[in-house]
Amino acid sequence: MRVQPILSALGILLMLTGGAMGPCAIVDFFTEAESWGVFGLTGFILVVIGGVLTIATGKSDAKSGPREAFLLTSLVWIVLPIAAALPFLALGFNFTDAVFETVSGLTTTGATIMTGLDEEQKGLLLWRSILQWIGGVGIIVTALAVLPMLRVGGMQLFKAESSDVSDKFLPRVAEIAKQITWLYIALTVICGICYVIAGMTIFDAVNHAMTTMAAGGYSTSDSSIGKYADSRVIEVAIVFMFLAGLPFSTMLVVLYGRFQSIWRDPQPRFFLGVVVLAVIILYVCVRFHPQTYFIRHDEHLLRDTLFSVLSIITGTGYSTTDYGQWGSLPEIIFFSLMFIGGCAGSASCGMNVFRVEIMLRTFWTYTRQMLSPNRVLIVNYGGRPVREDVLQSVMIFIFLYLFVFSIGTVLLSLTGLDTLSAVSTSATSISNVGPALGHIFGPSGTFQSLHPFAKWVCSISMIFGRLELLTIFVVLTPRFWRA
Repeated sequence: MRVQPILSALGILLMLTGGAMGPCAIVDFFTEAESWGVFGLTGFILVVIGGVLTIATGKSDAKSGPREAFLLTSLVWIVLPIAAALPFLALGFNFTDAVFETVSGLTTTGATIMTGLDEEQKGLLLWRSILQWIGGVGIIVTALAVLPMLRVGGMQLFKAESSDVSDKFLPRVAEIAKQITWLYIALTVICGICYVIAGMTIFDAVNHAMTTMAAGGYSTSDSSIGKYADSRVIEVAIVFMFLAGLPFSTMLVVLYGRFQSIWRDPQPRFFLGVVVLAVIILYVCVRFHPQTYFIRHDEHLLRDTLFSVLSIITGTGYSTTDYGQWGSLPEIIFFSLMFIGGCAGSASCGMNVFRVEIMLRTFWTYTRQMLSPNRVLIVNYGGRPVREDVLQSVMIFIFLYLFVFSIGTVLLSLTGLDTLSAVSTSATSISNVGPALGHIFGPSGTFQSLHPFAKWVCSISMIFGRLELLTIFVVLTPRFWRA
C-alpha cells in the first residue's frame, strides 16, 4: 500500500481545515469576543502540521488504486473531526461533547448538544456552519468521484465512463471536486442572497445558506430557522433544501445545456414522487385528524408540511414546528423518510432513493418470477438492466444499514432511553438527519442529556452512515492490510 499520497492528501485537508478557522477568528475579533485567539492559534497550528506533512511526503507520481482510496476515505472522516474539535476543546467543552458536535457537523447530521445559541459567540456559530458546509461538499465529492470507483453499495451505477480504478485516484477526484465545488459555492451564495432579501440578517443568512446547501441544519438560534417562521425565509429554505437533495452531477449536466437529463435520471423523479406522496398523506392526516384540531386551521400548515418533509428526507433537520405533536401516523412517515433520504450524489442523507427504488423493483421482479418460474425477468433501472453485482451491492448495503441501526438501537437502550428515543436516535444518527422523535430528542430538543456512552454510539453511527458502511467495513477486514 502506498501511504505517501494518503498522507499528502491528509496534510492538504488539515491545512484547509486550519485556514477555514480564519473567518471565525476575524468575526470574533470584530465583535470583541475572547475566542478569536482560540481560532487564530488553532488554525495556525493545523496549517503548520498539514504543511509539514505535505512537504515531508513530497509529490508522488505513483498510481493510487482502490486500496488507498478506501483507507483515505475512512481516515478523512476520523482525522478531520478530531482536528476540527480543537476549538471546542479550547473553549471548555469536554472531549465527548466536542467530538460529538464536530462529527455531527462534518457528517451534516445537525444533532447538537449546544443550547443558548442566540447568545453564543458568533465565531463558534460560524465554525459550526463552516463544518457542515465543508462536510457537504466532501460528501458530494465522495459520492460522485470515490464510491462509484470503489463499487460501494451499488454506486457503480453512477460511475463516469472516463474513470477507472486503475487510473490515478487523487487526480480524478480533484478534477470532479473542482466542478462540484464551484457549483456548490454558487448555489450557497445565491441561497444567502435570497435569505437576506427574505428578511434574514447578513450573519444569519451566511450561516443558514451554508447549512441549507449542506443539508446540515445547524442554526444560529435555539428555535432553529423557525425564528423566521412568519417570513419568506421558509419558502427560500424549501427551494434550496430540494436542490440540496438532487444529484449535483445532474445539475452540472443541465448547466451545460442538456436539459433533458433531469427527466432521464430516475432519481429526481422518484425523489419528487416520495416528497409529494408524503406531503399529501401528512396534510390530510393533520388537517382532518380529531387529535390535531389545534393545528388544522394554521394558515401555514401546507407550507410547514412540505418544509418538514424536505427537512427530514434530505437530512437537513431544520424545524418550524414540533411535528412530534402531529400524531402516530406522521411519526411513522417521518421515521420512514429518515431512512429513504435524497438522491445519490447530493448533500442529503439516508439510504438514497436509488437504492430504495432498486429494492422495490427487485422485490416486484422476483415476485413475478415466482408466479411465472419459466419466464426470464430482469430488474431494470433508468431503462437499462441492472447488473447482478449492482443488485448484490445494494442488498448488502441495505442489510448492513439495518444491522448497524439495530446494533445502535440496542446500545442506546442500554443507557436507559425509552424505546421511541432509542430507535429514533439510532435512525437519525446513521441516516444523518439531526432531530429524532419524542419530546427529548425531537425537533424542539437537543442531545445534551444523552449519556456519554450514547454520544459515542451516535458519533460512530454518524460516521458509518456517511462512509456508506461498506467503506469502513472493508478497511476493518484483515485481508485489507495484507500486502
